[in-house]
Amino acid sequence: MEFTDLTLENFEEAAEVVKRVTQETKLVYSKYFSEQTGNKVYLKPENMQITGAYKIRGAYYRISKLEKEEQAKGLITASAGNHAQGVAYAAKELGVKAVVVMPTTTPLMKVNRTKSYGAEVVLHGNVYDEACEHAYKLAEENGYTFIHPFDDLGVATGQGTIAMEIVKELPLVDYILVPVGGGGLATGVSTLAKMLNPNIKVIGVEPAGANCLQESLKNGEVTTLPSINTIADGTAVKTPGSKIFPYLQKNLDDVITVTDDELIVAFLDMVENHKMVVENSGLLTVAALKHLDVKNKKIVSVLSGGNMDVITMSSVVQFGLIQRDRIFTVSVLLPDSPGELTKVSAVIAKMQGNVIKLEHNQFISTNRSKAVELKITMEAFGTDHKNQIVKALEESGYKPRLIRANP
Repeated sequence: MEFTDLTLENFEEAAEVVKRVTQETKLVYSKYFSEQTGNKVYLKPENMQITGAYKIRGAYYRISKLEKEEQAKGLITASAGNHAQGVAYAAKELGVKAVVVMPTTTPLMKVNRTKSYGAEVVLHGNVYDEACEHAYKLAEENGYTFIHPFDDLGVATGQGTIAMEIVKELPLVDYILVPVGGGGLATGVSTLAKMLNPNIKVIGVEPAGANCLQESLKNGEVTTLPSINTIADGTAVKTPGSKIFPYLQKNLDDVITVTDDELIVAFLDMVENHKMVVENSGLLTVAALKHLDVKNKKIVSVLSGGNMDVITMSSVVQFGLIQRDRIFTVSVLLPDSPGELTKVSAVIAKMQGNVIKLEHNQFISTNRSKAVELKITMEAFGTDHKNQIVKALEESGYKPRLIRANP
């Protein structure tokens, strides 16, 4: 079946179809973010889906609408992330052969997980664009149907079922915040939300370093960014979808951008206050809450996914702790003589600082006996505690110099 428009009838059908493979992701009221913003904030935890992201919705609905002949020939897609896993799982459930072309740089964990859902994985190219080009070539050679990650009205219809669930559970919702990469999720959610209630405001949220939709809307046409730079890899897209762009122009009320530093803070907020792991792209809608100039509104932030590898998670946590002054580094100069290190340590210990790393540089001065440099990285309870430790070092005769901690 070829999709030529987004219709309420198809959205209603999709809402029933996707129930076969989706977990029920009921809204989670956030006391923390509500108090922070002066609104009633709810989270839509799509990170709890079986494949770890909302992508299963669009993939399953789109594949379920393929003609029998198309299903028999099989399907193909290109992705290095959540779409790959969504397509692989959906195809397995529907008994359809799936080929997924992934860049050779794709983390092994994602490759293996996609394979575990039954898909044939082909590694090609260094970036998504090269993998996608190869996927189109294989589709033409083998008669596969290509399932686009976002620029497909059938896929967008499946993603839009999120709006149906939100409105049913929270009929008086005022704002829905959705992450934007290529725009498939934002297209489905904004279009259906406006059909159900034109008063609902739908806001797209992009990384500041990959704001392709914001630039496209500003220019009035699909625009390709010259480069992108963001830790939100799931939304690191240079060009939004051309087929879905008119729907975004019509139904999206605004686009907000957030920085990588804001995403890092949001990650820690989610872990500490909701005990949830959400990937950087899924955190866009959480970081955006502080950008909304509204009060006493019912707001839903869509958490699009939670597929984050442990190494990335560790890095984000470390940078977050540094941002919050929970970890910091000072440099002090002291004579190269016995007992000096003990004296410095005693000052820090008295202030309840916890030293986690020491770097000793004897070559800071030609006269070692007069001055060597000691870089001390330590844990603190926050900014006030950090300042107290620094002040104690100053009062003890040292001249501590704050330097950027290395995670």
